[in-house]
Amino acid sequence: MSERLLPSDDPVAEQVLEWTIQRDSADIRQLMQWVERSDGRKERLTLLARAAELMEEIRYAMQRLDDLR
Repeated sequence: MSERLLPSDDPVAEQVLEWTIQRDSADIRQLMQWVERSDGRKERLTLLARAAELMEEIRYAMQRLDDLR
């Protein structure tokens, strides 16, 4: 990432949002590994639903970061 000339309006929120994106990305990777190993349709759908929720959370965090920057 490149350095910005001006600081964020809320550096603490920015750090939390960046952490959220990283953590959710790691969680999604784990969920997808579990989907690969799962045999049950219901279990796969549950894992995919959770991954979709996390992707929505990432999308929201990215929008909030855009607002802060």
